[in-house]
Amino acid sequence: MRPPQRFTLRVNNQEKTVNVSPDMPLLWVLREELGLPGTKFGCGIARCGACTVQIDEVPKRSCVLPIGDLRGENITTIEGAAGRESLRRVQEAWIANQVPQCGYCQSGQILAAEALLRANPNPTESDVDLALSGNLCRCGTYPRIKKTILELGGQQSGRGS
Repeated sequence: MRPPQRFTLRVNNQEKTVNVSPDMPLLWVLREELGLPGTKFGCGIARCGACTVQIDEVPKRSCVLPIGDLRGENITTIEGAAGRESLRRVQEAWIANQVPQCGYCQSGQILAAEALLRANPNPTESDVDLALSGNLCRCGTYPRIKKTILELGGQQSGRGS
């Protein structure tokens, strides 16, 4: 690790300053330095999606993104997305369709779904599969996740839940 440096980040529409190594992954800055535990550690190699945040509204894996690579982008965590109407719709549909089981992957799943619906308000099953392909759910609620996103977009899943 390189010596600590001062970084000013825009997190959830607020300026935050931290003094950390530029090699420190954004995940740990969010959780340990800024007290935002909604972003979860899953695999540490950007494969599971539990650490998903939005950077300039695009889902990104925070576990492998060194803070030194950020240059003024707006970082949105599940805590910061809470006030958005689009996120509220997704969360309400998530609950109505009983998507959550253990809940560990949910912040990453929800942020990825919200970004998809913002970019593509009427996604197909293929769009959903592609957009959430890297977000793993150990409980296997994929049929409910897909059904919920398709319902939010006005589509119906061709498969049962």
